[in-house]
Amino acid sequence: MIYFDNGATSYPKPGKVIRAVNEAFTRYGANPGRSGHTMAMCTDKKVFECREAAAKLFHIDAPEQVVFCCNATHAINAALKGSLYPGDHVIISDLEHNAVLRPIHTMMTRGDISYSIACVDSDSDDETVDSFRRLIRPETRMIACTHGSNVFGLRLPIERIGALAAEHGLLFVVDAAQTAGVVDIDMRACNIDFLCTAGHKGLYGPSGTGLLLTPHGCEMNTMMEGGTGSFSSDFNQPKTMPDRLESGTVNTSGIIGLCAGIGFVMENGADRLYRHEMKIAGEIHRGLGKIKGVRLYNKECAYGRQLPVVSFNLAGLHSEEMGQKLSDAGIAVRAGLHCAPLAHQKMGTLESGTVRVSVGAFNTADHATQLCGAVKKIAAKHCNTPGIW
Repeated sequence: MIYFDNGATSYPKPGKVIRAVNEAFTRYGANPGRSGHTMAMCTDKKVFECREAAAKLFHIDAPEQVVFCCNATHAINAALKGSLYPGDHVIISDLEHNAVLRPIHTMMTRGDISYSIACVDSDSDDETVDSFRRLIRPETRMIACTHGSNVFGLRLPIERIGALAAEHGLLFVVDAAQTAGVVDIDMRACNIDFLCTAGHKGLYGPSGTGLLLTPHGCEMNTMMEGGTGSFSSDFNQPKTMPDRLESGTVNTSGIIGLCAGIGFVMENGADRLYRHEMKIAGEIHRGLGKIKGVRLYNKECAYGRQLPVVSFNLAGLHSEEMGQKLSDAGIAVRAGLHCAPLAHQKMGTLESGTVRVSVGAFNTADHATQLCGAVKKIAAKHCNTPGIW
């Protein structure tokens, strides 16, 4: 099968990730930070290596500021619920995934906070930043936004939004589930207070891994308390990081695999990987644009403004039906609403959803050609038109 669903999770995984996970079970099977025997200490060291790698990749001050989570959603919930208080106001964007929208909306329905939605302008970063600026009010505490739309691939100018947040003394939370490992992210340069991401997408780690990077961990309220292997005689949750936000046994094999995935990104260079993926996405965009009946929802894949994502529909077919036809042809894409109703509402696709093609490091130009060929055949049969190239 040709795999174009990297926005959901990357596949295949690099060989070094597979080897690292296998080694985790054969050499690092102990519980890290819980025992003093040799295997436990070696396992703890391997886990710490992943903290160091993540801190280096995202330009954060200390490995202790790296928290392991189950996924990006876990990280986002921890950042939001650990940093907001009754009466606070939050600004999000109109491209948010449910990982941001739902916890914010839930807190609002409980009467804890309020929120506003800023409009992202696909043509003007100035207009996007101004949209956020206009929504700031005295009780605003936080801006929380995606770095890049998981549906339409549009990137937000997080460096400028971060500067706006810093100017007004606001916390800045970034959902980097679609961008970590795909583009370079410098937390310091972007004034990011909380960087939340998946470990299993552009970082090429196993499923069940995520990261929360923050210098504010010691000040946060906790969502979960329990054993940390430290200060065990104290009934209170430790204030030191990362223990404060990491209760219970971590996903050791997943973390060791994630470390190898981060290594893969750093060895190849996020910018180099991004250029490769954008080239493939551009070929897909151009190819689909020549097929009669295809409607493209993102503009031509522009370097720096887009992610390697192409969303489309075929006239007369629901997106999920089109996704199934492509699956029958041996091509994996994602169809539907992609857990992002705000983005679909913005683009007028809330009823139909879209077919999303998300490119990864291991996709090739031949994959792009085969995808476009399959869509052309489906269009010719369904629409009773020959299609054009």
